[in-house]
Amino acid sequence: MLSKYGRPFFARPLSRLVEWIRDTGITPNQVTFTGFMLTGVSAIILSNGNFRLGGWLLFGAALFDMLDGALARITDQSSTFGAFLDSTLDRYSESVTFFALAYFYSSTPTARTELVLIFAILVGSLMVSYVKARAEALKVECKAGWLQRPERLFLLIVGLIFGWIVPMLWILAVLTNFTALQRIYEVYWRLHLNRPAPKNLVKTNDNSPII
Repeated sequence: MLSKYGRPFFARPLSRLVEWIRDTGITPNQVTFTGFMLTGVSAIILSNGNFRLGGWLLFGAALFDMLDGALARITDQSSTFGAFLDSTLDRYSESVTFFALAYFYSSTPTARTELVLIFAILVGSLMVSYVKARAEALKVECKAGWLQRPERLFLLIVGLIFGWIVPMLWILAVLTNFTALQRIYEVYWRLHLNRPAPKNLVKTNDNSPII
């Protein structure tokens, strides 16, 4: 949802920035690494409890995340490895951010709820990505879900900057896992309801059949 309506809002200023970056000779992968490093700095700040500053730095990292793909397209440097690297570092970025929050809350004896919510978010985030990757490995399209990475990042940044971190953790914990369930249902729907059942069972890597 956010990725559909938010990107057009930033399209014009980002396109000018992308053109400037192109003229400097910086590569898309360098932009990707810069965003990841900025996320790491944000995580260090978040682990010390400075949520507002950490949120703004995370916002800056999110801008880099939007720039690398656009730069790759405009400079004709799109590659399979670049897309793979971007997706992999996205997973690390999300994990290190929530690990930093968990580190901060671990020093607070009364923060058990926050730690459980962070764990639930990480599990949900992992499953959202895994279901999509596994579906694509089975050649099944899987794009459903309310909270994809841009939406999760947006909600987290808003919570950090405006001091709504605990309500946002609740929202993320519930809706991230709900998104994973949406994707599971989408795969089921495509395999069972949207086309005839396959004549042969589709085998997974662990040899468990999917009918």
